[in-house]
Amino acid sequence: MMDSYLIQVNGHGDHAPMLDVHLKTNGNSISLGKVKARKPRWAVRASEMSKKTFNPVRAIVDSMKVEPNPKKAMISLSLGDPTVFGNLPTNDEVTLAVKEVLDSGRYNGYAPSVGYQSCREAVAAYYNCPEAPLTAQDVILTSGCSQAIELALAVLANPGQNILVPRPGFSLYKTLALSMGIEVKLYNLLPEKGWEIDLEHLESLVDEKTACLIVNNPSNPCGSVFSKSHLQKILAVASRQCVPILADEIYGDMVFADCKYEPIATLSTNVPILSCGGLAKRWLVPGWRMGWILIHDRRDIFGNEIRDGLLRLSQRILGPCTIVQGALERILQRTPPEFYHNTLSMLKSNADLCYAALSAIPGLQPVRPAGAMYLMVEIEMEHFPEFENDVEFTERLISEQSVFCLPATCFEYPNFFRVVITVPEEMILEACSRIQEFCEMHYQGAEGAQDLECDK
Repeated sequence: MMDSYLIQVNGHGDHAPMLDVHLKTNGNSISLGKVKARKPRWAVRASEMSKKTFNPVRAIVDSMKVEPNPKKAMISLSLGDPTVFGNLPTNDEVTLAVKEVLDSGRYNGYAPSVGYQSCREAVAAYYNCPEAPLTAQDVILTSGCSQAIELALAVLANPGQNILVPRPGFSLYKTLALSMGIEVKLYNLLPEKGWEIDLEHLESLVDEKTACLIVNNPSNPCGSVFSKSHLQKILAVASRQCVPILADEIYGDMVFADCKYEPIATLSTNVPILSCGGLAKRWLVPGWRMGWILIHDRRDIFGNEIRDGLLRLSQRILGPCTIVQGALERILQRTPPEFYHNTLSMLKSNADLCYAALSAIPGLQPVRPAGAMYLMVEIEMEHFPEFENDVEFTERLISEQSVFCLPATCFEYPNFFRVVITVPEEMILEACSRIQEFCEMHYQGAEGAQDLECDK
């Protein structure tokens, strides 16, 4: 005979109903007593991961409730997007490559999560060299360099571990890490040494929970480029401490003529490296969202585990845009050298103009860049005592002169600001002129600053 169940619901008025549960088995009735019923109710809450996700740039910029001077046209030197002003278009070969793929109709479907094999082969061939050999199996294609960094962090670090991040440094590292429950330890860069790493400070931060070291070269926000000897010293620290490197090299090869870019993997004999890059900056197409991870592991320290982990993580979404993937081989092979040269010549010219102009302004100390698209400027705050910090300084610069520079508090480095040098030359000159006018208006010599402090 089958078992039968009888559930009696009792309850009235405002009281939650009670379930009077009887279990009837082979003719015998057993009472299980009264059980309080669940009253359905809405309880939708944001996830813990979403609550831990925090973008310091957005938080600071969005809190800057300030209107520009209506008498002056706004000049924004804050956004690291080289396409904004239209003066840096990508090359025709790049555009034609995408048009041909689109017209072919052959890349409208799903691709493997790590990218098409032929496209991975194209990236491997482009970056392969005797010092750091690559095959297609060493390449994972991603949705921009940002996703490459996210996947690299996710495969190397667990919640509760820590990563070593440059200060000043790109804010995304911290945003991603904290959302994953990973602690961030900030190591110092030294402006007086062209933003080289304070190696002693870096090594002092390593402990048994350190999962990886992030090295950003060329640097956002500093515009610095590490020398070969300095990169070798960084590798020596990583080797001694047995810490793998996540190399953010999205600005790779974007260095000025008097400087040489060295991919860190070409100098490593034993330190395993995940190098993250993409099309965004060098090819001037950040919106196309094409990035990659290059796996350098000549001593087989990562082994299959990290490679398999990256494969599984890439399967969370179905990879980057297939249209751009289809165009990738032609983009890498046919973009003419003069395109890169012309872009760098323009950036170098703007960097020199900006550095010279800001160096002549009392109270400001720019640090000469060697590559990328940025320049960092120190504010000698003792000469601007009416401002509390770099955020207030840049806010007033907007309201009085309609020039928007990003306060370096966004990069964990107060009392500096970052200038983007991709804008047209005439805008750079106009912006520098307005910054000079602003500083002359507010600058206080030693005595004046002291008097102002006494009046507070």
